[in-house]
Amino acid sequence: MELMKTIAKKIFKLTDEGQFNEICMEVFRYQSVYCEVYRKYLQGLNIDPDTINSIKSIPFLPIEFFKTHKIITGKRSIETVFESSGTTGMNVSKHFVCDENLYQQSYLSSFELFYGDIKDCCVLGLLPSYLERENSSLVYMVEGLIKKSDHPLSGFHLHDIDRLIETLKTLTKANQKIWLIGVTYALLDLAEKLDFPLTNTIVLETGGMKGKRKEMVREELHAILQQKFSLKNIHSEYGMTELLSQAYSIGEGIFKTPPWMKILIRDTNDPFSILDTGKAGGINVIDLANVYSCSFIATQDLGKLKNDGSFEVLGRFDNSDIRGCNLLTV
Repeated sequence: MELMKTIAKKIFKLTDEGQFNEICMEVFRYQSVYCEVYRKYLQGLNIDPDTINSIKSIPFLPIEFFKTHKIITGKRSIETVFESSGTTGMNVSKHFVCDENLYQQSYLSSFELFYGDIKDCCVLGLLPSYLERENSSLVYMVEGLIKKSDHPLSGFHLHDIDRLIETLKTLTKANQKIWLIGVTYALLDLAEKLDFPLTNTIVLETGGMKGKRKEMVREELHAILQQKFSLKNIHSEYGMTELLSQAYSIGEGIFKTPPWMKILIRDTNDPFSILDTGKAGGINVIDLANVYSCSFIATQDLGKLKNDGSFEVLGRFDNSDIRGCNLLTV
C-alpha cells in the first residue's frame, strides 16, 4: 500500500508519456494482485500478469462490474461512495472511494489545466437532476469548484431559471469570467428564456435529457446553444461515476484528457485487441487517479482516437442504460 501512496503523489506531476507508461505498469502490477475483483477477472481469463509488458496489452475491466462488485485495491477504509443515476429498480454503479483527496486533486488540477485559476471564475452549477439525488460524483466536483472559486455569486441553481438569469446578468455587467456547467435539458430551458449574450462565459454541458426533452445529436444541440447564448463553442465533459478523472472538450466534440488519464480504443469484436488511431471502437480508459479501485476500465461507449491523443465519443454499445455522462450520439 505504501507503493500506492507514493504513486498517488506522482500522478498529478506527470510530464511525458514515458513517465505515464512507467507508472501505469506499476499500477497494473499492483492492482493485478491487490484488487480482488480485478485479480479474479484476470484469473478467469487465464492471463498471467507477469506476461503483460505494455499498456496496450493490459486487460481492461468491464465497467459493468461496478454494478455488481465492490472494487477496491488494498485494505484502505472507504471515505465516500459515488453512485450512478438510474431509474427506480435499476442496478446502479457504485464507486467506493478510499481517498477523497485524490478526487479533489484530480478535478481541480484538470480544471486549472483546461481553464486556468479557479479563483478567476464564478462557478455556476445548473444540475437539477443531479442535485435531487444523493452520492453524485458530478455534484461533489462542482460543489468543490464552487468553494474553491471563492466568488460570492458562485453556487448551484435548481429550477429557478429566472434567478440564474439575474445572476448571469449581474456577472456579465461586471465583466466577470463565468464557468456555467449544466445538464442538457436545463441549459435548453435557460436558452429559451435568456435575452442577452453570455460574454466572458464558458458553457459546459454534461449531457442528459433525463426524459425531460427529446434526445438530439450533439451538433444540433450545440448549434441551438451557441445561437441562443451568442457563443462560438459549447464545451463538454466526459466523466463518469466509475472514474476519478474527466476529459474536456472546448468545442466540436473533441475531448482531451489530463496527463494522468489516457484513452485506448478496443475492437468491438475482440475486446482484447487495441485499434489504431482513426478507427471506431469501444472506449477503454486508463485513469491513474483510480489507484485504490481499478485504473483500467472498458466502458460501454463507442469512440475514435486521434493522433494527438484526443478523442470523439460516437455513442454507446447499449442505449437501454443511458446515464448522466456525455453520451450524445453523432
